[in-house]
Amino acid sequence: MGKDKNPRRVADNEAMAKLRMLRVSPQKLNLVAGLIRGKSVEKALSDLTFSKKRIAVDVKKCLQSAIANAENNHNLDVDELIVAEAYVGKNLTMKRGRPRARGRFGKITKPFAELTILVRQIEEQA
Repeated sequence: MGKDKNPRRVADNEAMAKLRMLRVSPQKLNLVAGLIRGKSVEKALSDLTFSKKRIAVDVKKCLQSAIANAENNHNLDVDELIVAEAYVGKNLTMKRGRPRARGRFGKITKPFAELTILVRQIEEQA
């Protein structure tokens, strides 16, 4: 007499991972997410490993989580996974300030972002 199982949000050959509250602007995060879109997961992991961007470490963790979800929760083959989608969204913005000349107030915004990575299993053509 329990509740029904929630329906899957993605297709049967897909797995997803989401990372929220990343302390970086969405514009900067989107540059790193663009590096991995459409690539195989092993190529994407190596690109993130050798990237000089600070946020690439967190993007790599999210990609590894998506790969682990595909392998453990959905029984997908890791060698046939590609990064189907990697998209970025806005999150909250901290408002801070700094005193300026003549009694004014300089507004400083510290944005947060969120990242969603979707990996898909493709059948390799022989």
